[in-house]
Amino acid sequence: MLDLDLVDPSQPDRATALFHRDGFVVVANALADDQFAYLKAGAHRVVAQQTAAISRENANRGFARYSFGSQIHHPEWAMLVDLPTILPIVEAIFNSPLFVCSGAGGDYSLPGAKIQKLHRDMSDVINDPEQRVTIMDVPTPFVVVNFPMIDFSAENGATRFIRGTHRSRHPIPSLEEEPDWMKHAIACAPTHSAIFRDVRCWHGGTANTSREIRIMTSVGYYAPWFRRPQQDGEMPRAIYNTLSERGKTLCRPLVKIET
Repeated sequence: MLDLDLVDPSQPDRATALFHRDGFVVVANALADDQFAYLKAGAHRVVAQQTAAISRENANRGFARYSFGSQIHHPEWAMLVDLPTILPIVEAIFNSPLFVCSGAGGDYSLPGAKIQKLHRDMSDVINDPEQRVTIMDVPTPFVVVNFPMIDFSAENGATRFIRGTHRSRHPIPSLEEEPDWMKHAIACAPTHSAIFRDVRCWHGGTANTSREIRIMTSVGYYAPWFRRPQQDGEMPRAIYNTLSERGKTLCRPLVKIET
């Protein structure tokens, strides 16, 4: 397991330094008890709906492993957009307040899910034909903040992270080529915490040998200079109107245009 250096939300500079060094950082006490309970109930509601409609054999991330897809239209996920424990750290990572929300979602694995191969959540969108510059050569373009809905452990399918790979041009090893130390680089983050990650950092789910569903919700942010051509979901106007003024600014690109 990884030796995690848990950071307090009041330490954005320390969190940012670890983030830029490792490609991720775990911040403790990111969610209050009431926020955690609200988010967990919403996540379990959506899990129940999705698993009733899609069998574990047909799960969209492999056997018993699911991506939530966009959930920004639900108030539980919209709550994550402008958390005061989160935004100062995102602002410090980007060194600017002008970032925007990319959407919200996450993933989960049911008991019986197998180990997932290492991957990054961003391809080389620069596509320089001479390979002088790749997406790995630029500052962080996209941050995802994950919230464990269960205490992550080696038994329930916690995510493994390979430190320092967010700027690496090396090819990602296949599951067969992956050394044992990578398979055991598991981030056992506790509930109420937040895992800030550069989406380029190599990561992958592990086998869920427990009897519990391992759920991880998320919210994402694009750097001021970066956008993807497709939206990661649409936020209904009714949900948008419940946000703070800062939340509205962050989510303006996601607001659903009603006709």
